[in-house]
Amino acid sequence: MDSRGPVILNLKMKFIHTADIHLDSPLHRLEAYDGAPVEEIRQASRRALENLINLALDEAVDFVLIAGDLFDGDWRDYNTGLYFTSRMRRLNEAGIFVFIVQGNHDAAGQMTRSLPLPPNVHIFPSARPETRMIDALKVAVHGQSFSRAAVTENLAAGYPAPVAGHVNIGLLHTSLTGRPGHENYAPCALEDLVNKGYDYWALGHVHQAEIVTHDPPVVFPGCVQGRHVREGGEKGCMLVVMEEGAAPLIHHQTIDVIRWTRTVVDLTGANTIDEVLDRFREEFEKTVARNEPLPVIARIELAGRTELHTRILADVEYIKQALRSTAAVAFGDRAWIEKIQVNTRPVRGRVPDSGPINELNLLVERLSSSPDDLQALGDELAPLFQKLPADYRQNAASFRPDDPEAMARLLAQAHALLVQRLRKASGAT
Repeated sequence: MDSRGPVILNLKMKFIHTADIHLDSPLHRLEAYDGAPVEEIRQASRRALENLINLALDEAVDFVLIAGDLFDGDWRDYNTGLYFTSRMRRLNEAGIFVFIVQGNHDAAGQMTRSLPLPPNVHIFPSARPETRMIDALKVAVHGQSFSRAAVTENLAAGYPAPVAGHVNIGLLHTSLTGRPGHENYAPCALEDLVNKGYDYWALGHVHQAEIVTHDPPVVFPGCVQGRHVREGGEKGCMLVVMEEGAAPLIHHQTIDVIRWTRTVVDLTGANTIDEVLDRFREEFEKTVARNEPLPVIARIELAGRTELHTRILADVEYIKQALRSTAAVAFGDRAWIEKIQVNTRPVRGRVPDSGPINELNLLVERLSSSPDDLQALGDELAPLFQKLPADYRQNAASFRPDDPEAMARLLAQAHALLVQRLRKASGAT
């Protein structure tokens, strides 16, 4: 990602814009998956921060901007704060300033508010916007932290006018006009930022990197490390270069250490389980190669029309374990499967079933097409579900009787299993 914006005069500097580090963020139930590299993932945010510090030192940047959600709420212990302080000390020794606004996750924590930091680090207050100057660079950084976890007012509206003769940077944690998957915190219109007259807006809160506009640059750097499959793809920060007589250069720098991905395996026309595994291996190899040298954590989706549809659903656990085993043998520590979704479909034009199987097909079709019937089925099964062991009921892979979509998936698996057994009993294929 590379952007050229308005020309900046009488200036030569370089800075890093980052946000949403979520240092030591807890796992999203990954420990529930057998064989998950739990400790490696637990340390991922620290290793990504280490990459960011090394980038700042290697590039000899003048300052670092952190646009909120440095932490993830209260720490489990003081090690999180001590680790961050030690990294800031490295930047202090190199003469690199650090400017921070606290976001919704930071504001939700209590321990972080009394954190002692080296003199190069400044956290903007939450009561009102503040301006900090770097006189040697003629830079003015404007910012305001969140006072609480859910800030719904337009903070940008209260930011001060630009300082004459300086490069003005706005540091803000915001959803802007709203982004899917993110709470609508500190919302503002793009025009609120553009019309302020600043030279660069360093935003945070949205975990996908985006240059919203180029003149002036209004930028989300994205998070530094994906924490679940919805935060897939390359993650990192923005390295910004401003030189006299030239437009600002904005480069996205990849600093993540583990990559979350999705891989779709098309099984159209597949006739044997060996063919399923071969297609999976070939497709997953592309995913692993595309993200080297980083290890990947992947969600696998089996799709397409295949004669194996019923067989796969009838013994879905075997298929999942076969895929995991295939991945372990082929890729070792380079890849791990987070989840496998079966979204295959039966082949069109198949000779219709008759007798009991046809009656079963009609019943399942009626239930599947009616949310009310699925809800009623869930209500019937709820007492049985409550009798299952607690470990299963709390497992991320378990079904929810009150979720029609989950019931539809369960119904499809039960249907496939019954059809498979009825065909086997009748001698049909």
